[in-house]
Amino acid sequence: MSNYYRSRKYEHKKLFPGNVGPSTGEMGTSMTWTGETELFNRTLKPLEPKLRAEGYVGYMDINCIVNGRGIYPLEFTPRFGYPTIFLMEEAMDTPIGDFFEGLARADPPTLRVHSGFQIAVRVCLPPFPFTDEQTFSEFARNAAIGFESKPLDEWTDRHELENAPPGVHIEDVKCEDDQWRVAGTSGVVLVVTGKGQTMAEARTRAYRRVDDVILPNMYYRDDIGERWIDGEGDKLHTWGYLREA
Repeated sequence: MSNYYRSRKYEHKKLFPGNVGPSTGEMGTSMTWTGETELFNRTLKPLEPKLRAEGYVGYMDINCIVNGRGIYPLEFTPRFGYPTIFLMEEAMDTPIGDFFEGLARADPPTLRVHSGFQIAVRVCLPPFPFTDEQTFSEFARNAAIGFESKPLDEWTDRHELENAPPGVHIEDVKCEDDQWRVAGTSGVVLVVTGKGQTMAEARTRAYRRVDDVILPNMYYRDDIGERWIDGEGDKLHTWGYLREA
C-alpha cells in the first residue's frame, strides 16, 4: 500500500426515480475522484496502518450514511463492485489493463483520472429486482439489444463489436451471430456511463447514451445525480465532510 487513490460515490438503491420503491443492489451511482477529505480521514484513513502492515493491495470501500450529526458506516467491502468498476473506468485516462496489472504486481501505476464528475445508469428488464422465471422468459430472455446511432449489423468486425459503443458496459449479455442478446436470469443488462466537468454535464452525456439503446421493455432511473444538484452536494460541503485536509 505505497499509495492510494480516493473517490466518493453516491449510490441510488431504490428502483424508481425519486428514491422510492423496492431496494435493489444498485440502480445507478454518481462519483468523483478526490483528495484527502474529512470524510476520508474519518473512515478509511484510520485503517491505513493495518492494511499497510498486512501488505494489502486493492480496492477498499466503506459504505456510509451521513448527516449533520455524524458519519455512520454500514458495510466494509474489499473488492471492486458493479457498477462501480464501470464508473471508475469511465473516468480513467490510465488504461484499466495497466491499472489492474499494477495492482497484481503491488506496484500500481500513476492513475490519471478525469477531474469532474461521472455517473452510471443501470438498464434493466423484468423481473429485476425480483426473481420470476416466467416473467423473465416472457419479457427478457434472448431479447436483442440494438443502438439508434449504429445498428450492430453495421459494425465492421468482431473486434469493433466487442468494444463498442462508448460508455456502454455489458452485464448479463451474450453475443450470438454478431447480435447482442440478454443472457442470465436476473434482467440486469447494461450499465451506461458518462462524465463531465459538472454533475449536470455528466448526466447529459450518460442519458444521451441511454437514449441510444434499443431494448424493448427496458427501464432505468432517470434521476441519477440529481440529488447532488438539488442540494445534497451543498449539504456535504456545509457539514464539512468534503473539506480538503
